[in-house]
Amino acid sequence: MAETRLGEAPSRILVGGAALVILIAGIQAASSIVTPLLVAIFLAAILESPVDWIARRRVPRWIAVLLVMLATVSVIVGLGAVIGASAAAFYSAIPHYQARLDQHFTQLLSWLQGYGLAISRETVLASMDVGKTMQVIGGLLSGLGVLVSNGFLILLVVVFILLEGESLARKLHGAFGRKPEVLGQLAKFLDSFKVYVAIKTLTSLATGALVWGMLKALGVDFASVWGLMAFAFNYIPNLGSILAAVPAVLLAWVQFGPGKALAVALGYLVVNNLLGVVVEPRLMGRGVGLSPLVVFLSLILWAWVLGPVGMVLAVPLMVGVKLALEIGEGTRWLAILMGPATDIGAPNPGEGDPGARG
Repeated sequence: MAETRLGEAPSRILVGGAALVILIAGIQAASSIVTPLLVAIFLAAILESPVDWIARRRVPRWIAVLLVMLATVSVIVGLGAVIGASAAAFYSAIPHYQARLDQHFTQLLSWLQGYGLAISRETVLASMDVGKTMQVIGGLLSGLGVLVSNGFLILLVVVFILLEGESLARKLHGAFGRKPEVLGQLAKFLDSFKVYVAIKTLTSLATGALVWGMLKALGVDFASVWGLMAFAFNYIPNLGSILAAVPAVLLAWVQFGPGKALAVALGYLVVNNLLGVVVEPRLMGRGVGLSPLVVFLSLILWAWVLGPVGMVLAVPLMVGVKLALEIGEGTRWLAILMGPATDIGAPNPGEGDPGARG
């Protein structure tokens, strides 16, 4: 019997892998529909906490949902106006920024030539198209604008999800009432994911606000856009802070030169280390972390499947998968492999050491 099960294991792995490939391909083919749906689910997870807070004050849930959605729509409309105006202004300023960047390159090459490093200006500029660099940043702003343009569909889905939240507990009890262990595991998963999203959102808001204030004080153009980008990219551990800092540092260099660009880079470093290394781990605790390898691979996978939005959703999606795997005895080992090494306790003396059991 044991031999039969061992023989079935490779075939199960192959079938599971094939099903996973088909599922990913299907998601990519339907990305225009799946992306707004995933954004809606993620946004609903963020808004569930304020809706519950209002509903606990003996306010009917539909009124709580209405109030939260009105506030959300106001924020989205404001962000859409800022992003649209900033994208238009950025595109119109690209020739100016390109001229300034050419000027800084000329000064840098002259300084290097003063130390005997003869580098051709034409060679450097031919290998680096500064215009395309600025257009990439402008394209990123346009991409954010496209996401905001799908706001009506996303918000409609969010409303239905929040309204269903009141009856979700009753549905789960009706479906799994005879299996209390399953019901407890599902409740644990939902609670853990809501806590993760809530804490991550608060730290992301703080990151965006501090970045906006820092850039505003330094006089960097489009500080509100870079603050919004810092908020969104803070959902991506490790790489997110770097990706969010690059356009602002580059723009500071174009505007003011290397001195101000260095100040901006140091400002990002202080903000991200303060919130990401000191504050967030104290609030988040352990058990929902991902290993750096899983984070990196998930960024590549979801960016390929869903586009730029997939990079922001990648880590919350993988955290949800990890929490779901933790609730099952047969899949908990996968959750352990996905987590960081710090989540694994030190082995007891003698464990895994045949010689110690002598």
